[in-house]
Amino acid sequence: MAEVQRWDLADEARMVEFGGQLGQAARPQATIYLHGNLGMGKTTLSRGVVQSFGHTAVVKSPTYTLVEPYELEQGRVYHFDLYRLADPEELEFLGIRDYFSIEAVRLIEWPEKGDGILPGADLELLIEKQGTGRQVTVKANNTLGEQVLTRLVESSAG
Repeated sequence: MAEVQRWDLADEARMVEFGGQLGQAARPQATIYLHGNLGMGKTTLSRGVVQSFGHTAVVKSPTYTLVEPYELEQGRVYHFDLYRLADPEELEFLGIRDYFSIEAVRLIEWPEKGDGILPGADLELLIEKQGTGRQVTVKANNTLGEQVLTRLVESSAG
């Protein structure tokens, strides 16, 4: 199986649905980097992931808090948005290592802002504009990432 796969998603509803499939495929743990310009749908995709764990309330972007923890019956999801991070060292004050020491799915928007501090990603997603929709390119970086990508391909084919 290829290490990189692409999906064309027509609209916001399909992005949420794809996020749900990603959440199911990533359980019980994976570190997922979300790349893309502002407004590409990183938080929308994250909403689908969090909802796939059973969360029913609003999923908001943690732009000002840097991390939004979701400790749910079906598992943990930590949603990071590092857009406003001025220096990667700030992550140490946030206690970033604690978030990576337990079983959880970790979604990280703007991971490049944490270079040198963040652990590597199992999967990296690049979200780009494609007509009126989005194209999501998913790259597996290691064995866990390949396993998640395989499950994602299987679930989206059905």
